[in-house]
Amino acid sequence: MDGILNVIKPPGMTSHDVVSFIRKVTGQKKAGHTGTLDPGAAGVLPVCLGKATKIIQFLEDSKCYWAEVTFGKSTTTQDAFGDVIKSLGVHGFSANDVEQALKNFTGWIKQVPPMTSAIKHHGKKLYELARAGIEVERKPRSVYISEIKLINFYKDSAFPKAILHINCSAGTYIRTICHDLGETLGCGAYMSFLLRTRAGVFTLENTVVLEQLIKVNGRDVDTLLVPMRKALEYLPGVAVEGSLAKAVSYGNSITPPAHDLADRLAAKQLVCLERAGELIALAVVKDDPNKLGQYILQPVKVLV
Repeated sequence: MDGILNVIKPPGMTSHDVVSFIRKVTGQKKAGHTGTLDPGAAGVLPVCLGKATKIIQFLEDSKCYWAEVTFGKSTTTQDAFGDVIKSLGVHGFSANDVEQALKNFTGWIKQVPPMTSAIKHHGKKLYELARAGIEVERKPRSVYISEIKLINFYKDSAFPKAILHINCSAGTYIRTICHDLGETLGCGAYMSFLLRTRAGVFTLENTVVLEQLIKVNGRDVDTLLVPMRKALEYLPGVAVEGSLAKAVSYGNSITPPAHDLADRLAAKQLVCLERAGELIALAVVKDDPNKLGQYILQPVKVLV
């Protein structure tokens, strides 16, 4: 059972809860998600099983979200589960105001991680400190927002809402975008709901609900798995057979087959090594120290 389950996480469960549930239902002890989703949020949560847990760090990790923002209030957690610390309301507020403010949130931006995050401070996770009533200084982090746009705007006499579509790099805190958007507009805001619609190559349209896993058992789960090679389709493949495949299985460097040399490879590039269409390793392309202008493939993760 080696592959990825593209699960839709329901609100109310932690990402760890989902992994534990899948371990129990499938009997597969080796399981891990590819990136935490807040307990109150819903959406795409890829869970790797078996050998697929070895490729988590190599999966394409950009994310896409739909977020609901409520304006006129701020909370301690920047989402709907915290205590309200400011409630000014909004008057004479329009969709155009939101669209103009969103221009400040594209490209590389700086974020101060919220105290509800899992980042560690002197060995303790921030959310653990927050539960103990402790707040510490956090350094701003750079994240990349490739797209952010207003999908809908709902007028209200005091607390209007907006739906935002956000494409971003891994490590982006959507709740912090919502909070900072409210600060930019001078009215305060918090994230009132979050839906992750994409994680890397995994999309909402192809998710599996947890109830489906209950109905299937044993090897039937295999029919729901996304193959490892499919999950790594953004990487080029190099076919290896015979003695080359055997060398790779031992973690040894190889000279790529001649037909894969022409204009396909570049130093420091990551590639998938395949035997008869099966992914057997991930390798990095390196300059051959013994032959000028030629490359070698150094396995960085062997999967056989």
